[in-house]
Amino acid sequence: MPEKSKELANLARIGKLAAEPGTPREINGLLTSGRERLADARNQALALSSRFDLAYNAAHAFSLAALRWRGYRSDNRYLVFQTLPHTIGSPAATWRVLAKAHEVRNAAEYAGIFDADATLLGNLIEAAEALRVAVAALPALPYE
Repeated sequence: MPEKSKELANLARIGKLAAEPGTPREINGLLTSGRERLADARNQALALSSRFDLAYNAAHAFSLAALRWRGYRSDNRYLVFQTLPHTIGSPAATWRVLAKAHEVRNAAEYAGIFDADATLLGNLIEAAEALRVAVAALPALPYE
């Protein structure tokens, strides 16, 4: 089993996360979804907003895969990103990009205001790629 995190256990204890083992099929599905979306986010023929959405969802898929690998679930996208230091040891710089992307995504999704530029998109793609590499390096679950 993956090593237990005190921080993740505390979030489960207060009801922010649900302790629930991930399955290899689920985690592999998230990784496939993340890889495909990240590849599509790099397609410069697409609109910036589409590429942003693809990169954001790729980052979320990789982040959720890491959380599921640790044996937890959350329906809160922001919390899935917040747990990255405890799931795969992501640095603060990655977290800052994801927090900004989440803010931009919510403004676009709920208020119709899309306020991202090529720099933020590039940073988001870079962050998603770092997540992809980190999650791909996790050992296989022992019950595969």
